[in-house]
Amino acid sequence: MPELAYLLAALAIVFVITLALRAVPFAVLAPLRRSKAVAALAEWMPVGIVAILAATLFAANAGSGGGHLVEALVALAVTVVVHLLGGRRTLLSVIAGTIVFVVLVNVV
Repeated sequence: MPELAYLLAALAIVFVITLALRAVPFAVLAPLRRSKAVAALAEWMPVGIVAILAATLFAANAGSGGGHLVEALVALAVTVVVHLLGGRRTLLSVIAGTIVFVVLVNVV
């Protein structure tokens, strides 16, 4: 059985490392808020993610003989419309487009 001093030292090390790992993001956060690069990433990353999802969807449909190409195009149109009319909420538009695609593929 380890000695009490050994256990206390191990707990102290774990405490310091845990505290440091949780505190570092907050210490770095203030300078990042003023960064132009982070502002640009915040603006363009959601669009990039949606573009990658759309490209993956169309590539998968093109590789499978285009079996669901019409459904994918309808879902893309719904995604764009919801994105533009819904206040540019990326999550809302992606969920709406995904639901439309799944419903069209499985029900229609």
